[in-house]
Amino acid sequence: MTLLWVPATDRTDLLADPVARAVPGVTGAEVAEIDPDLADTAAFCEKYGVTLEESANCVVVAAKRGGETRYAACMVLATMRVDVNGVVRKHLDARKASFAPMAEAVELTGMEYGGITPLGLPEEWPILVDTHVAEHPRVVIGSGVRRSKLAVAGAALAGLKRAEVLSLAG
Repeated sequence: MTLLWVPATDRTDLLADPVARAVPGVTGAEVAEIDPDLADTAAFCEKYGVTLEESANCVVVAAKRGGETRYAACMVLATMRVDVNGVVRKHLDARKASFAPMAEAVELTGMEYGGITPLGLPEEWPILVDTHVAEHPRVVIGSGVRRSKLAVAGAALAGLKRAEVLSLAG
């Protein structure tokens, strides 16, 4: 199947509300409609001919210290794993870090599970962008909903207001 990419600002109906509000600030962001049953990375890549090396996942992490929980988003290529208990935990100065529970991530972001993206996240959340994502000319990421995907330059993600670029893999 072929993806029909259009400027994301032209099809905000394909974006979650917080993403639609954030996307005008992201140069060159494009969106394509997909089958929502194929939103998970492996199924999406297989069906639409996008490689795992071109896809980036947004992982929501809950970092805890002293009874306080803080959240962060981690952007990594689909071929990589986030080192949550090493790199991320230390970077966030947390005693414990783990993937945020699905229901919590969905509620806090206002996005659908399987579509969470760094665009439009709560203002206080840091966005940790792996160096491989930041250097990539174009990555396919979530759009906030399962029925579409966004394509953006890695540099655009690295340039987001709260973005920090580091090596997230263990």
